[in-house]
Amino acid sequence: MTIIPVAPVGRVIRKAGAERISESASAELAMILEEYGMKISNEAIALARHAGRKTVKEEDIKMAVDIARKTRD
Repeated sequence: MTIIPVAPVGRVIRKAGAERISESASAELAMILEEYGMKISNEAIALARHAGRKTVKEEDIKMAVDIARKTRD
């Protein structure tokens, strides 16, 4: 069970062009999105703490995404 609801994920897949989506496909993507979101969030929290802040800002999220992309390639 994920935090991200499966139905909205199915709508995202449909918006991307799929005519039909299985429940398991939506659930799998929801799980992947949640895992990626947690990875980005953890990195953003570390960046905010490094900057001496408790508040995670947009810039922390953007930088965390950049870091994730660079480590993936």
